[in-house]
Amino acid sequence: MIISSPPELYDIDESQDETSPDSVVTAKASEVRELVVPPEFHGQRLDRMLVAGVPEFSRSYLQQLLEDGAVSRGGLAQLKSALKVKAGELWHIELRATPQSQAFKPESMALNVVYEDADLRVIDKPAGLVVHPAPGNWSGTLMNGLLGLDPALMELPRAGIVHRLDKDTSGLMVVARTRAAMDALVQKMAAREIKRQYVAMSDQVWTGNTQKTVDLPIGRDPANRLRMAVVDLAKNSGKTAKTHFRVMSQSEHGSLVRCILETGRTHQIRVHMAALKLPLLGDPLYGGSAHTLMPRQALHADLLSFDHPVSGQALAFQSPLPADIQNLLQAWSLSYNEKS
Repeated sequence: MIISSPPELYDIDESQDETSPDSVVTAKASEVRELVVPPEFHGQRLDRMLVAGVPEFSRSYLQQLLEDGAVSRGGLAQLKSALKVKAGELWHIELRATPQSQAFKPESMALNVVYEDADLRVIDKPAGLVVHPAPGNWSGTLMNGLLGLDPALMELPRAGIVHRLDKDTSGLMVVARTRAAMDALVQKMAAREIKRQYVAMSDQVWTGNTQKTVDLPIGRDPANRLRMAVVDLAKNSGKTAKTHFRVMSQSEHGSLVRCILETGRTHQIRVHMAALKLPLLGDPLYGGSAHTLMPRQALHADLLSFDHPVSGQALAFQSPLPADIQNLLQAWSLSYNEKS
């Protein structure tokens, strides 16, 4: 594969996991490269040739360039990734900024930092704040705010974010400030040594035992790829998931529920509450009802505890309930009196 110019104009972060966006490329300048299709790529797809010809950039970034008309042959832009290429063809690709490639940038943002030291911060995230840049939210995310607070986080994958909360979920998150702390926190998360507890509200009345455990695997819903679902691992891809629930207070209007994660799957509490026939209020994706006092899903991460990844000190944090949940508790005559 013949490449006309070197790649030093770009900084690349290739780290990915199930909770992170596609690899982020920060463009410092535009650059046009020539690619000559070698014999071994004759008859293969255009996108595969691009990945092999420009391997230092993410597949998703190259796909964006294709869709934006930045890949051409004979002066004509080619938009179809499945187009078959021929040996000896000359292609041009303009490596330029895309919304995704500019996502990894600092932004000034008022973040509620409840704890910080040289190794980590604990953030109390408000509802409505997206954690990672993604389609439709390439800026204004928690990651952008963390970089604005601490530009050194540019050196860490995902700016030190080791776990996430949904956009409409409020509450506590821990983020790393050093690579050593990040690696240790990721290991603690995998070993289930970071304890996360939530409060949730449903307009359904709790029935049966005051404590229940849902141990059901979660994967992409085969009928709707935009949501998750309880799946049969013998038939569908997915991962084991376990959540412990306890009713904290209830009235004829609904229930206040304590949720304790044992695993951390995408939308886990939302899916498991739906499985209990106790869908989360304000969560129509999983059967939750709307309410005028709750414009978002009624879920708040109020308790977080773990041993410090460097000092070993036991740390525990409690986030006060946000105003929307407090207002609904009062309207429904429910009480919250948990102590950390």
